[in-house]
Amino acid sequence: MLKQTKTTVMHSYPGMVALVTAQWNGTKNIMAAGWHTYISYEPPIYGVAIGEERFTHHLIKESKEFAIQFVSADHANAILKAGTETGANGDKFQKLGISFISGVTIKCPILTDAYVAYECKLIDVNTYGDHDFFVGEITGFHRDDEKFTEEGLPNFEKLNIPLYLGRSKFLVADNNTKQISHKHS
Repeated sequence: MLKQTKTTVMHSYPGMVALVTAQWNGTKNIMAAGWHTYISYEPPIYGVAIGEERFTHHLIKESKEFAIQFVSADHANAILKAGTETGANGDKFQKLGISFISGVTIKCPILTDAYVAYECKLIDVNTYGDHDFFVGEITGFHRDDEKFTEEGLPNFEKLNIPLYLGRSKFLVADNNTKQISHKHS
């Protein structure tokens, strides 16, 4: 039975984790972010919440750009380490063995193992409680077309998507996951 409580109830998971990359003055970093969203389709705008204590936070504030990437469940360990280790202690890309190319419209790393990546130029940042919400116009798109159907939906025969449950656990959406379709009337 549902009951009222005075404690914060955190229930935004399971959800997709984005890998956020940023670079400023020769220093690059990668972090995992669970709080992110598409904000507008036209123009394409994306937002991500990042705590001020995160190393990536100051890189985005200074460079005014960032990249959002999504990788398959095969990279769940890299997602966890990108979210639990700090870039202040050295190059996480090298430490985690993550390969990347340079962005086309921005100077941020774009992960070569991503199945989708967005290059974003910062258009706004606001503080909400204990996080800053960075909003960027998407100026470049990357997509591995083999991982999607003709309808633009994930092709689960070729892609397994990690859904973060919390507490270092993932649910994997793949070809074995039950899918429900409804016909529109």
